[in-house]
Amino acid sequence: MTAASRKPTRQPRALPGFEQIRRYWDPAHETYAAKIMPGEFYVTRGGEMIVTTLGSCVSACIRDREKRIGGMNHFLLPLRGGDPAKWVHDPVNLATRYGNHAMEQLINRIMRMGGERPNMEVKLFGGGRVLEGVTTDVGKRNIEFALEYIATETLTLLAQDVGGLYPRKVQYYPETGRAFSKKLLRTRNETLVEREKNYLFELEDEAIEGGDVDLF
Repeated sequence: MTAASRKPTRQPRALPGFEQIRRYWDPAHETYAAKIMPGEFYVTRGGEMIVTTLGSCVSACIRDREKRIGGMNHFLLPLRGGDPAKWVHDPVNLATRYGNHAMEQLINRIMRMGGERPNMEVKLFGGGRVLEGVTTDVGKRNIEFALEYIATETLTLLAQDVGGLYPRKVQYYPETGRAFSKKLLRTRNETLVEREKNYLFELEDEAIEGGDVDLF
């Protein structure tokens, strides 16, 4: 029997608000998958895999281990933002706004589906130093913010694969909590690096012009 013949007849329905996320059948892993890009997040309570590719960006994979509801975000902090020690505690800081927004969006959507904060566990990925020509180590800033956030919110961090010089491909199964991280050769990922550079500078422009970001 081929992988294609094992494809289920019906794709799990996307939860409300996630209809725009690209979802497809992955024959290699014999499962439906949702692929997220920078600035996106996805939550599921079905047997789906969530996939993303990370350079300097960070993804938090979070789930309620009792209800088996979970998801993944994919975020990049603006270059500006000052002292890392103040990223979480300074309410007017741009890095805090964007980082908190990314984390709270994911956590609150899981809770809206019935999850509870005391049952949440986190796996953290990304934050590689891949952006040449950018003096700030954006990946390091993203990692430090995420770890500070997890500690402040007293969430359970089960595993992390962060830092280093390489992009990563991450696959996460919220139903079981399994996650896989594969480092990628930088020479094969120029498109990813250019995408992150463009997104980073778009984020800077938005931060200057766009005003406040609402937090949940």
